[in-house]
Amino acid sequence: MFIGILPNVQNLIPCVFFDRDGIVNHPPDDAQRYVLHEDEFELLPGFVESLRLVLERGYKAVIVTNQAGVSRGWMTQEALDEIHAKLERLLKEEGLALDDILECTSFDESHPNRKPNPGMLLEAASRHHLDLSRSWMIGDSEKDVVAGQRAGVAKTVKVRAKPIETDADFRVDSMRDLPELLARELPPVVD
Repeated sequence: MFIGILPNVQNLIPCVFFDRDGIVNHPPDDAQRYVLHEDEFELLPGFVESLRLVLERGYKAVIVTNQAGVSRGWMTQEALDEIHAKLERLLKEEGLALDDILECTSFDESHPNRKPNPGMLLEAASRHHLDLSRSWMIGDSEKDVVAGQRAGVAKTVKVRAKPIETDADFRVDSMRDLPELLARELPPVVD
């Protein structure tokens, strides 16, 4: 687990954390479970619009993703790096950029960085001087919601039509609905 010293709270910036598969990109099918090659990686339009709004409101943007396919031997770290390089290229074409992409490749549920554990969010907070108490976590799994809550974020959003039951602060049926929720609920960062 990464532990660092955070700077003065007055200098901290809030962040919107995004899960990857199903939020940033079209999820793989249930049989495959992982996007294994960059050719399979396609951005979801709702993510591009959401990211633009998040950045316009003054937030940092970080992806936190479980990618145990690497440790299971289903894909290489190099393939994962190529997928994330493609993500950054596609966002650059839209005039957008992320502050970071953190990944946990372990399939050990006790690993501090594997969601629902909050390690990746805490590491990002230390690296980028983030105010977790004003940050948001957006994902399509209850593991994402729990990771955000364990990290102490202000709000969590679950993007999933079913099941409806969730401990998230907000729920939307699909990524097409997320920009509208963020436009209504995400407060601008005030310096």
